[in-house]
Amino acid sequence: MTIETTVYPPGRVGSNDTGPVRRTVLPNGLRIVTEVIPGVRSVAYGAWVGVGSRHEAAAQRGASHFLEHLLFKGTQRRDAMDIAKALDAVGGESNAITTKEYTCYYVRTRDADLPLAADLIGDMLTCARLDPAQVEAERRVILGELAMYEDDPGHAVQNLFAAALFGADDPLARPSAGDRESVLALSWEQIAAFYASRYRLGNVVVAAAGNVDHDEVVDLTSRGLSPDASVDGYSRPPASRPERREPGVRVLRRRSEQANIMFGVPGLPYRDPRRYALTALATALGGGYSSRLFQEIRERRGLAYATGSYAVTYADTGILAVYAVCDPQRVDEVLAAFRRELAAVVESRLDDEELERVKGQLAGKFVLSQDDALSRAGRLTQGELFEDEITSLGEVLRRIDAVSASDVQAVAVELLSTPATLAVVGPFDEDRAFAL
Repeated sequence: MTIETTVYPPGRVGSNDTGPVRRTVLPNGLRIVTEVIPGVRSVAYGAWVGVGSRHEAAAQRGASHFLEHLLFKGTQRRDAMDIAKALDAVGGESNAITTKEYTCYYVRTRDADLPLAADLIGDMLTCARLDPAQVEAERRVILGELAMYEDDPGHAVQNLFAAALFGADDPLARPSAGDRESVLALSWEQIAAFYASRYRLGNVVVAAAGNVDHDEVVDLTSRGLSPDASVDGYSRPPASRPERREPGVRVLRRRSEQANIMFGVPGLPYRDPRRYALTALATALGGGYSSRLFQEIRERRGLAYATGSYAVTYADTGILAVYAVCDPQRVDEVLAAFRRELAAVVESRLDDEELERVKGQLAGKFVLSQDDALSRAGRLTQGELFEDEITSLGEVLRRIDAVSASDVQAVAVELLSTPATLAVVGPFDEDRAFAL
């Protein structure tokens, strides 16, 4: 049945920081990765489809997210109530998520109910009914979801920042769920065609973590798939984005008592080995209560209640950004603090105490995140889909520990020397001047 099975050796994956990790590729191109977590009686089982909103053509905007909803609405063997009752009967949890670069469907359940999880996910993935009537009903639900996002100024400033950073024509600038215009325009035929062309088994990774047996997962996964499922993979076009426009300021006027500010530059792709230094840089800037931004903007100067930073990686680029939520009259002071703190990490290395604190924070948060079986499954899939390697917990910790102050400063110098982009959502006129 299989064309390739790999057991990762100790020291890479499967050392004393984790149970065995195994990988199998089926003749239809589907990849299956499992990790045993000793001492648990649960399983996280999911299918990660390597297509997200950045792979949609302009006329398909929102199709990935629309499918995320529709696959729970019925298959050739089950209707939506059948799916809901099957999971409720065993206390299982299911959900899905659409991102810029993948869509995930997962179930968390007891180990004894793994056969149900595999059958449900396989059925949904390869036998979705896509009933036209359900498309129209779910369209209203999605429009309500979009309205909820639009009411959130934090969500609005992220979308505004992405559009300003990458350019409005770049797929990375689009909201993952589409927008009201695109969702209203999507037809049943377009959604069905997107499903048929993108949801091909060669473009899917199934991952399971918990109290699992790899051979059983392979067998259950194979039996849960439709024999008519599309095989091979969807050939994603190489990442090619429009030339970046001159960075600048984007303002969205909104009546509110607070201003949301986001300020940043393009980051690094996820295959760049410097991503660990980038994460350390973002953590030093605004990753916790002892971070530079939190201490300067909130604790010392009282300019904002919330402030921080983050780094995002994509296939060919990324984001490094800082943000704050503050009184509209304090925006210029907050921006001045941003500029000072960003200049400081370019001009001087982190000292030994700060570097060790940052690396300890990263290591601790990573280990805590991996206590959850779904996070373990997600880590396996991230490596399989995007990084060309599956990295053990121990190897991630080793790479974090290897980051030096010079590494962090070098990334800061490279990224922060590029012109910055600013997005502001609040009670301002669009022509209001803000200093970059």
